[in-house]
Amino acid sequence: MAGSLLLLLDDIASTLDDVAVMSKVAAKKTAGVLGDDLALNAQQVTGVKADRELSVVWGVAKGSFLNKCILVPLALLISVFAPWLINPLLVVGGLFLCYEGIEKVIHAFQKKKGHAHDETEAELSEKNAEAYEKNKIKGAIKTDFILSAEIIVITLGTVAEATLLDKVIVMSLISIAMTIGVYGFVALIVKIDDFGLYLKNKTQAWQKTVGGLLLSFAPKLMKLLSIVGTIAMFLVGGGIISHAIPAAHHFTEDSADYVGSIPNVGTILSSTTPMFINLALGLVAGLIVFIVVGTAKKVFNKS
Repeated sequence: MAGSLLLLLDDIASTLDDVAVMSKVAAKKTAGVLGDDLALNAQQVTGVKADRELSVVWGVAKGSFLNKCILVPLALLISVFAPWLINPLLVVGGLFLCYEGIEKVIHAFQKKKGHAHDETEAELSEKNAEAYEKNKIKGAIKTDFILSAEIIVITLGTVAEATLLDKVIVMSLISIAMTIGVYGFVALIVKIDDFGLYLKNKTQAWQKTVGGLLLSFAPKLMKLLSIVGTIAMFLVGGGIISHAIPAAHHFTEDSADYVGSIPNVGTILSSTTPMFINLALGLVAGLIVFIVVGTAKKVFNKS
């Protein structure tokens, strides 16, 4: 009996060791998506009242956990019964991100030229704060669904040869860690201005100085994250499409190799070449989907 117990403990220790190694590899591979996820979700809370920011972040975080509760078992089932479905579903998600990105860019240009007369976010939140927050959370959760799907598929790829138990444990750990990491950091970002105001009201000179710097830095950071978040939509969407289409993936790799062969500057530029190709691919894909959706809407409206 004692021998059986020792064997059981040895099996548990071996499983935990395998899980730790696979989790580390999966975390490294999903780190790039994590950065895009952070930028996109920090962008989603712009325009929300200061005292409601954490509530919105918490609402999106809960939705993200629910997304992963759906996606993890779904990914496991698809990998067993229909592995060929993973890439097409990811491409659809990538196209959706590119489409949303194009919508944001076009809307921004329309506002700049004065063609859009939509009410500002502040006015909307004053009129109907609850409905406005719900729309923000709903939009953020939809975007999170695509990013979560990519994280889970990348993780699934790293544990493809593992046992079912190891797959479940690693994917669950990565999902929990990524969600807590992203939304915990987003919560810190959106409260920078509040912390700055807290320091500004203190008596010591250095506290007032730091508080003033944080207050001036916070709106600039949020504006930057809004821009980075939109670019991230094209990068992630274009990256998904590039990896799913062999011809696009080979073109990206060949381009990076070619640029890398250029004397003096090739080594530096080769690492950024895939990023620029994914960005361009995301922009083109988003524009095509935008035109198709716009045309379809007109046809259906006429009919």
